[in-house]
Amino acid sequence: MASSFFVACVALASSCLFLLHSRSVSGWLESGATWYDLHQGAGTGGGACGYQGDMEKPPFSSMITAAGPSIFKDGKGCGACYQVKCTGNAACFGRPVTVVVTDERPGGEACLAEAAHFNLSGKAFDAMAKPGQADNLRDAGNIRVQYDRVPCKWRGLDIAFRVKAGSNPNYLAVLIDNESGDGDLSAVELQQRGGSWALMQELLGAVWKYNSMSALRAPISIRLTSSSGKKLVASNVIPSGWQADKTYRSIVNY
Repeated sequence: MASSFFVACVALASSCLFLLHSRSVSGWLESGATWYDLHQGAGTGGGACGYQGDMEKPPFSSMITAAGPSIFKDGKGCGACYQVKCTGNAACFGRPVTVVVTDERPGGEACLAEAAHFNLSGKAFDAMAKPGQADNLRDAGNIRVQYDRVPCKWRGLDIAFRVKAGSNPNYLAVLIDNESGDGDLSAVELQQRGGSWALMQELLGAVWKYNSMSALRAPISIRLTSSSGKKLVASNVIPSGWQADKTYRSIVNY
């Protein structure tokens, strides 16, 4: 994402010079929106949340966004879902589209002075346009949008845990993906075989780690706390003989 976050902000830098406070619009809030990367693109790299190649695959399907500080929340906002719509441009369709936070929106202080900002993927930005008007909307660059926080609805998917490269018998780092409901997490704990719950540390957005003073005892259960305080346990989700770069799927979701 960092390769082209500036596409619209450079074109309309003057629009970023004002401190714009979010305000309610019939239940919606107002923010700025730009787009990055290629037309219909899903961005580059893994983003600040660590989802890597998952962004192009279901359930994200390239409908993603980088977010300003008030929404990214130092990584705690990773995985949250929002509806975004534009109405102030002739090319706007006015229909809301749902996007997932997968990255932090970088940029200069002027653009980040907005109370909220979405740097949408090319596909998500185009989805806000009337049929045949996507090019015109992208040419507008920095636009005003309305947004609303919504539950993530990943029907048919259970939460997945990808053990990250670098994990070893004494150290475990996992990418946590596909959480329905809130989508984002405020805390993660693990429980080794025969042990008690221990807090994991946030490593990178949706990636959480645990350093042990001795070899971890599998199977390992993981307990999640969503941003609204809902708890969920994936029992024995990391099996004996687990390996780095492998994904282990639970049988639970919010």
